[in-house]
Amino acid sequence: MNGSAPAGSASWHALPPQACLERLQADAQGLSTAGAARRLADNGPNRLEISEGRSALQILRDQFSNVMLLMLLAVAAVSGAVSLHQQEFPKDAIAILVIVVLNGLLGYLQESRAQKALLALRDMAQPLVQVRRDGRWQRIASEELVPGDLIRLEAGDRVPADGRLLEEADLGVREAALTGEAEAVFKRADLLLEEGTPLLERQNCLFQGTEVVRGRGVALVTATGMATELGQIAQMINTAGGEETPLQQRLDGLARVLVISALALVALVVLVGWLMGQPLLNLLEVSLSMAVAIVPEGLPAVITVTLAIGTQRMVRRAALIRRLPAVEALGSVTVICSDKTGTLTQNRQVVQELRVGTLAVAVSGHGYEPRGDFRPRELAAPDAATPGAPDGALQLLLRAGVLCSDAELRQDAEGRWEILGDPTEGALSVVAEKAGIDDFELRSHFQRDAEIPFSSERQLMAVWIDDPLGALQTPLAEAAADSRRLLISKGAPEVIISGCNRWIDGSGVTGLTQTQRDWWLAQARQLAASGLRVLAFACAPHHPSPDHPLENQVLLGLMAQLDPARPEVNHAVATCRGAGIRPVMITGDHPLTARAIGTAIGLSEADGEVVLGRDLERFDESALRETVARCNVYARVPPEQKLRIVKALQANGQVVAMTGDGVNDAPALKQAHIGVAMGITGTEVSKEAADMVLLDDNFATIVNAVEEGRLVYANIRRFVKYILGSNVGELITIAAAPLLGLTGVPMTPLQILWMNLVTDGVPALALALEPAEEGLMQRSPARPGESIFARGIGSYILRIGVVFALITIAMMVWAYRTHAEAGPWRTMVFTTLCLAQMGHALSARSDLPLLRLNPLSNPWLLGAVLLTSALQLTLLYVPALSRFFGTVPLSGADLLVCLGVSLVFFVYLELDKLRILWGHRHRSDAV
Repeated sequence: MNGSAPAGSASWHALPPQACLERLQADAQGLSTAGAARRLADNGPNRLEISEGRSALQILRDQFSNVMLLMLLAVAAVSGAVSLHQQEFPKDAIAILVIVVLNGLLGYLQESRAQKALLALRDMAQPLVQVRRDGRWQRIASEELVPGDLIRLEAGDRVPADGRLLEEADLGVREAALTGEAEAVFKRADLLLEEGTPLLERQNCLFQGTEVVRGRGVALVTATGMATELGQIAQMINTAGGEETPLQQRLDGLARVLVISALALVALVVLVGWLMGQPLLNLLEVSLSMAVAIVPEGLPAVITVTLAIGTQRMVRRAALIRRLPAVEALGSVTVICSDKTGTLTQNRQVVQELRVGTLAVAVSGHGYEPRGDFRPRELAAPDAATPGAPDGALQLLLRAGVLCSDAELRQDAEGRWEILGDPTEGALSVVAEKAGIDDFELRSHFQRDAEIPFSSERQLMAVWIDDPLGALQTPLAEAAADSRRLLISKGAPEVIISGCNRWIDGSGVTGLTQTQRDWWLAQARQLAASGLRVLAFACAPHHPSPDHPLENQVLLGLMAQLDPARPEVNHAVATCRGAGIRPVMITGDHPLTARAIGTAIGLSEADGEVVLGRDLERFDESALRETVARCNVYARVPPEQKLRIVKALQANGQVVAMTGDGVNDAPALKQAHIGVAMGITGTEVSKEAADMVLLDDNFATIVNAVEEGRLVYANIRRFVKYILGSNVGELITIAAAPLLGLTGVPMTPLQILWMNLVTDGVPALALALEPAEEGLMQRSPARPGESIFARGIGSYILRIGVVFALITIAMMVWAYRTHAEAGPWRTMVFTTLCLAQMGHALSARSDLPLLRLNPLSNPWLLGAVLLTSALQLTLLYVPALSRFFGTVPLSGADLLVCLGVSLVFFVYLELDKLRILWGHRHRSDAV
């Protein structure tokens, strides 16, 4: 066992410190060295277990389990045996083996990757830690920690194991890697919490992998290794499915269909040919050619290049693809599960509204940019209050916010505004700057003499400002007479308001009655109900020092701030809905904040359902599947529930993209069809578990990537119908030869490989560069589980393949009858099939007739058609190539016949489009 925790470890937060010590048979002197050694032997080292994953050899072996490659291997073996029997060089067999090996290596290179996500997780362990053993503090390797150890932590330390806090002094811990929320959590050792308290709210516990950002503390180790919360995440990563992408599923289905069809047709042709008295050797050669013809050998390479091209386009739109199949899978996404902070929002706190006197002041202005509009409106004043606010009251409130904070607003070298310090305090400098108050200049005029730093116990911060001329206190009038020092406090409204006995209304500083106190608390609750984070501000002239109670203060007002939605998110959400994609928000934040953001960006209605993480824990799988089918906003969600949400959506048949930035998100990222990590704020663990990394952490970039993915899938469908239509035509043509009494095989396996790899492959690559058609993001996504033959592709392949074959067979029979048996009829069949595919490639660009398209919108295709046609002619007229590929030079008349038949096929393709369009229009008119 690697790491352990005793039974009942889930309830350490519900036990007092002494009870925790007793349960772990520990005391304030720490464990003895011998006792720790025994526990280390029982529990194992404090490290994370890493799943081995598939070895390189297993990955390589798996590539050759594909049914199409297995069939080609069998064809190569039989072809080689036939060639050796005929005392010929087995060039067909060697060519087939080369193609099989290249396809296998291509798949291997795509799949082989190190298990970096768990390695990155393990690297989050701290090498040395302060521990109390044998009654003295000492440094040991973190791997040697055991449950029952006492550890001491200071600012800058990384927590090496899970623990119950025993003592602390202003201890702040950043738990973003575990919970996804960047704001530091202040810890309290004296708290006793309910047994069911969520992980996000366990303020008396520490968790492995988190960071101490301020203060110090002593904790009792309660869990190590895989028994920690971080270890449970590692276990979820080990067991997360890593779902196959829709493309992988469709290609597997395609392979099965092609192989079964080929074997059935081969058996039929051999049986009929044998009954007709055809030589068995001839039938065997025909069968080999048919098997090679049905397999699209160039398809894997074309798909890989197409996905790589899509990857390059996505990088230009700030989306980095880590795994190629994810490109196409994005085009099939039906649900996007997104975190809130930094993805849907700007990850910056901005003051939205102020309350001063009886005025509500809305603040506008772009982001951190200076200068904004302050739009006051009158509120219903409480009893015995004078409406409005005196001159200078708003300025005093804004100045108080700057002076009672430590963050700074600065411009970087490129002129961009940025916050140095805590984002919540930075918002106070920003709103002051919008009113023309420079934080640096203000602090230089009014020096800080003393302070009480913020703590979770006090829920406030207080500073004493030197104001020798009383300039800062002018709006306080008589209340500040002869005052040269000013106390300013900020914090939770209920705490600050309780220390006030006066406030500022329209008449100036006046007494604060209980009714008015309740009115201010109601204002704070109203703002909080809108999802805003509310701070109250107060001051006290003449207050002597931090040694005296913070009372008899003057209430200055409230500031309400929010991490605002990104300006482009509303459009991105609307685009998702128009494209048939359901956006879902999953956050660890407060449900009111989640609802406010969800409503603001059009994700849900103002009274829409918000499901909490603790509610999800009570749901069985059936109830969870029903919930995820309707709910779009989730709040206070721990990591294991994110994973359950993704699995439930997948169980409902959805193709899921999941965003995340913390260690806590890695299991869900790995489980989702498309894991999307944040490039700016994301941990290395989340990036290694993801399929795609957002370089700008922006939800709109996901939507852009979905658009590119849809274009990739549309182009894949284009060249699949192009390639397979050709293959079906080849297959039927080859199968018809013995049934029509023709002696010999129309095309050898080597010629078929040339067609499948060069004649089909090069134009198919050019089709991958086809630009997007209009309305791409107004269509519904491909249905989950949809076959690659769906929406008319299957019928197209069969229809075009049969017509292609019939035209070619007619020409083949004519050439066979007209020329001698040993004449050029085989070369004419080979050339006709190759040249006809050039017209097919041009026609496959769109469902619209070519005359309605810009012929230069895809110049790559024109170049590919000309190049491939020229290469085909070299096989006829370059002697060395002619001998190798078994062709003969065609006369001018014979070559014109091949061109004429190819042109007939092209004309048919365009007429077929007109027929289909006329049918659609006729049905629309009828409706």
